[in-house]
Amino acid sequence: MADVVQDVVDGTVVGIVFRNDETGYSVLRVAGADDGSFRLKQPECVVVGTCGAVWEGEDLHAVGEWVTDKVHGRQFKAREITCATPRSATGIERYLASGLIKGIGPEYAKRIVARFGEDTIEILDHHSGRLREVQGIGDARLAKIKKSWESERGTREVMIFTQSYGISVAKTAKIYRMYGPDSIAIIKSDPYRLCRDIWGIGFATADKIAMSVGMAKDAPERARAAIIHTLQTEADDGGHCWTSEPELLLHAQELVGISVEKLAEALKLELVEGRIVVEREGRALSADDTLNDADDGMRRVYLTDLYWAERRVSRKLQKLFSSPRSYDSIDAERAISWWESKTGFRLAPAQERAVRTSLENKVSIITGGPGVGKTTIVRALVDIYAARKNAKGKPLISVQTAAPTGRAAKRLSESTGVPSQTVHRLLKYNPQTRRFTFDSGNPLTGDVFVFDEMSMVDIRLMDSLLDAMPDRATLIIVGDTDQLPSVGPGNVLHDLIGSGVIACSRLTEIFRQDNSGLIVRNAHRVNAGEGFELPASDVDSDFYFIAQNDPEKTLSFVLDFMTTRIPRKFRMDPMTDVQVLTPMRRNALGTENLNMLLQKRLNPEGPAVQRGAVLFRKDDRVMQLRNNYDKDVYNGDVGFVAEAYPGDRRLVVLFDGRPVEYSSGDLDELTLAYATTIHKSQGSEYPAVIVLLHNQHYMLLQRNLLYTAITRGKKLVLVIGSRWAAGKAIETNTVRGRRTSLAERLAAAQ
Repeated sequence: MADVVQDVVDGTVVGIVFRNDETGYSVLRVAGADDGSFRLKQPECVVVGTCGAVWEGEDLHAVGEWVTDKVHGRQFKAREITCATPRSATGIERYLASGLIKGIGPEYAKRIVARFGEDTIEILDHHSGRLREVQGIGDARLAKIKKSWESERGTREVMIFTQSYGISVAKTAKIYRMYGPDSIAIIKSDPYRLCRDIWGIGFATADKIAMSVGMAKDAPERARAAIIHTLQTEADDGGHCWTSEPELLLHAQELVGISVEKLAEALKLELVEGRIVVEREGRALSADDTLNDADDGMRRVYLTDLYWAERRVSRKLQKLFSSPRSYDSIDAERAISWWESKTGFRLAPAQERAVRTSLENKVSIITGGPGVGKTTIVRALVDIYAARKNAKGKPLISVQTAAPTGRAAKRLSESTGVPSQTVHRLLKYNPQTRRFTFDSGNPLTGDVFVFDEMSMVDIRLMDSLLDAMPDRATLIIVGDTDQLPSVGPGNVLHDLIGSGVIACSRLTEIFRQDNSGLIVRNAHRVNAGEGFELPASDVDSDFYFIAQNDPEKTLSFVLDFMTTRIPRKFRMDPMTDVQVLTPMRRNALGTENLNMLLQKRLNPEGPAVQRGAVLFRKDDRVMQLRNNYDKDVYNGDVGFVAEAYPGDRRLVVLFDGRPVEYSSGDLDELTLAYATTIHKSQGSEYPAVIVLLHNQHYMLLQRNLLYTAITRGKKLVLVIGSRWAAGKAIETNTVRGRRTSLAERLAAAQ
C-alpha cells in the first residue's frame, strides 16, 4: 500500500464553523495569509481536525490530506493543527475583534491596529500602557484589557502543554485560574494536584502527566497519590467512610503496580502529613503504631475529613442529648388532644406514639415508607409547637424546617405551613470565606429543627448541619431508610437508627386512601419483596407495567408516552411534569442517549450552546452535577435554560425562578435532565415518572433502587422493561453495605 502523501495548509482562520471544547475537534474556514504563504490557489478552504484553543484571525499551520466528504465536499483533513498569534495587521484586527480579549470589540480592535499596526502584539505583550494613546482607552478599560490579555497568553501556553494529555480547553482554563502563570511548573512538580484541585480531572490523567515528565513508577509521590485516590474512590463510588488497611494497599497496588511495602511507607507519610487517619478499635494511631502493629486487618483508614466528620457528629448528638431544652416541656397527651380537636383529625395509635416520642425527646427520628403518615405527624408537631404563645400572642417556640433538595423543601413547606429551605441555604455558604456562615461559633437561631428526606444526607453535610445546631435545640429527623442511601459517603440515617441510642418511630401501616393507591401499595410490595399489583386492563390506574424486552421498542414506548400519550390522557406537560428514570448513564437505555432523543422530540430548535456532544437549548430541562457554593446551586438541582448565547457559549438557567449564569468553563457542571438516574432523583417528586428496567441494567438492579424510583411518582408511575429485570430488582435485597463507624461511635458513647 502506497504511503499517503501529506500536504500542508498555511493560512488565517476566518471562521469557526464547529468547535467541541471537550475533544478539540474543529471545523475551520481558512483563507490565504496576507504574505501569500497559502499553498493553494483557492481563496478559502475548510480544515477539519483536532487542535487546542483557536480564534478567528489566528495564523494556522495544518498537516494532512485533502479528502472529499459526501455531504460537505472537498476539505482538508488535518492530522496536526498548530495555531499562533497572527502577524499581519488584518489578521491581528480580526483576532482582537473576535471577543477573545475583554475590553476589545470590533471598533477598538480597528483603532488599536490603526495606531500600532503589526507592532500591536508587541505593544500588548510588553508596553500595554501605550494603549492609552488610542482614543477611548482610559485606565479602567486598559486594566481590563491587560488582565484579559495576560490570562489569554498564559492559558494558551498551558493549553499547548495539556493538549497532548487529553485535557479539554474548558478544564485548562480552570487550571490557569487555579494556578496562574506558574501552572506548568506546578503541574510538573506535582501532577497529582490536578485530581485534588480540578473537578473532572482524574487520577489516570494526572498519572499520565507524571510518567511523561519523568517521574519514577515507584516514586513516593505516586504511591502517596495512589493511597489518597483509592480512599477517595471508595468514598465517592462506594459511599465508604473507611477502608481496611490490607484492602487499601491491595487496591492501590492494582492501580499503580507498586509493591505493598512501598505503599505502606506512603501510607505512613500521608498519616504524618495529616491527610489520613488510621484507627484501631476506636483509637487513632500514630505513624509508629501503624508500622509496628501486626494486626493490620483491624485497622481502618479514613480520609481525615471523613474521620473527623463522624467524630463530630457523634459528639454533637451527645451534646444535644445532655443539654436542656430551650423551652418548657410540653404535656404530650394534652397537646395531642388539643390538635385532634382543632383539626378534627384522629391520629392512629402509631402516629400518636410518634408525636409523643418527638415531643418528649431532644432528638428523635420518624421513618417509614410512602403513605404511612409521616407528613401528618410532622404537621401535628409543627402546629403544637406554634400554638405555644405568650400573653401578647407571640410564639414562644421557634421552628425551622429544611430538606436536602429544593423540591423536598418545597413539599415540606406546603405540608407544614412553615417556610422551608434547603440545608445548604439554611447554613448560608459564604463565598469569601468558603465556609458556611452558621457553625459552632455562629449557631442557627431556633428551638426546634425539622429535617426531612434525611436518607439523602451524607456524613459531611450532617457534620455541617449539626455543627450549626444550638445545644438546647430539639432535633426531629424524618426519612425513609429503605430508599437509596446518600450519593456522598456515609449512611447517616441508617446509622442513627442502628445505633439504638436515638428515639425512633418506625411507621408501617398505610393510611393514604386516595387515587394513588397502587403507587403506594406497589412501593410497599416491592419493599416486602413482592411483585407488582397491576390494574385490570379496562380500569384507569396510577400504576402501569409494560413488559418489553427489546431496547429499541422500549425507546419508542418512552418517546411515545413522554411526548404524546401521557400529555393527552393525563393533561400533563412533558417539559415540567414527566420524568424518565433509569438506573444507568450509558447504553441505549441510559440517560445520555435518552436525553438526546427526548430533546430532539421535545425541544428540537432554538439557540443552543454546545459542550462536547451535548447541546443546551433555550427551554431545556437541566440538572446541576456538583455542589457549586459560589452559584448557590447543588448536586441534583433541576432548572430550565432561560437564555442561550451561542456566541460566547453562555447560559442563563432558572432554578426555582432564580437566574444563574454559566460561562463556557462551567458547562461541565450541567447535564440535560429529561431523563435522569434513579439515584439523582432522590428527594424529588414528580407528577409522573417513567421507570426503565431492562436486562442490560442487571448489575444495578436492587430492591431499594426500584423502591426509590416508584416513590418518586405522585400521580402516575409507568414501568417499562422486562419481567426478568423487574423480578431481579425485587428479589435482590443484598445491598452492599457501607463501611462507616458512626453507629459504633454513638453506641460506645452511651
